[in-house]
Amino acid sequence: MAPQREWFEKDYYKVLGVPKSASEKEITSAYRKLAKRYHPDANPGAEDRFKEVSAAYDALGDPPKRKEYDEVRRMGPVGNPFAGSRSRPGGGAGPGGFSGTFGPDDLGDLLGNLFNRGRPGGGATRPRTGPLRGDDLEAELHLSFHDAVEGVTTTVNISSDAACGTCGGTGAAPGTSPVICSNCGGRGVLAENQGLFSFSQPCPKCGGTGMRVESPCPTCQGSGMERRARQVKVRIPAGVDEGQRIRLKGRGGIGPNGGSPGDLYVVVRVGQDDVFGRSGKDLTLRLPVTFAEAALGATVKVPTLGAPVTLRIPAGTRSGRTFRVRGHGVPASSGAGDLLVTVEVVVPEQLTEAQREAVEALAAASAESPRRHLGVE
Repeated sequence: MAPQREWFEKDYYKVLGVPKSASEKEITSAYRKLAKRYHPDANPGAEDRFKEVSAAYDALGDPPKRKEYDEVRRMGPVGNPFAGSRSRPGGGAGPGGFSGTFGPDDLGDLLGNLFNRGRPGGGATRPRTGPLRGDDLEAELHLSFHDAVEGVTTTVNISSDAACGTCGGTGAAPGTSPVICSNCGGRGVLAENQGLFSFSQPCPKCGGTGMRVESPCPTCQGSGMERRARQVKVRIPAGVDEGQRIRLKGRGGIGPNGGSPGDLYVVVRVGQDDVFGRSGKDLTLRLPVTFAEAALGATVKVPTLGAPVTLRIPAGTRSGRTFRVRGHGVPASSGAGDLLVTVEVVVPEQLTEAQREAVEALAAASAESPRRHLGVE
């Protein structure tokens, strides 16, 4: 199959293993993983696969070029571009804004736009081997209930790629240095001519860097990076909730080729508390009271995040009634929530003789049954 036809029929999204809706960051991440896997230094027998992955990223990694690629793909495969094609009735543009008559000049223009390569005699462009943004990382942080509500400064442990401590990130063994690639002369690209077209592609020997590591570092095996554990300081604001993500800009993975680091996302996990529950900005509390306190009314002490407060229980309070103590909930920039106190009337499992006599006297004095409305008395 001619290379020209492959440019129309090759599904570069499938090559990178990403959907057509993938973001630029997802495409870059997929390319980086595949390029590392099939790099000639790490996998000498996968040069063709590395070449294919690099070509896919060359087309999809640049937004304008990706747009051209998608537009060409929508046209469908082209048969023999040099045989011309039948004009559309009435002339005019076909799908995607292309002319109904498609010949060699049109194909050259399309491929020139798609790959950013010149027409015959034009120069080749260097592949995208510049700085790349590092990966975004994610780590879980387990907090106590009170630390999540009140806020805390702590550390999170992560493991990520960092510049190799043995070779300083060069990938070369101590006492050696990377050398200029003899295959491409240090340009990182190889020019190829395909009839009317002249284009370039990453050098399969050096992976498009222009440099070769002849004696790989024994620690990182020539990658220039190693997995390393580190601690990152993080300030947890008051009021964070279960599952909330906190972004630490620039604290993620190291950027290849001198690129900017990614971000670190801390996912908060909040433990349970023996006293308080939580509902958004409000704290919840179940308050046990005696039958006498509920029936006669009482003034009781209620715990809060700070000092205890006094709560008045009106006479005749039923079990399940909730009282709102304003301003004693979860702190927030928009104002603290409230403390919701739900009363639970405690019925003793065993009664003393005096208690039994008192309850029996109360029962005898009761005027009517509370179940009268059910009509079963």
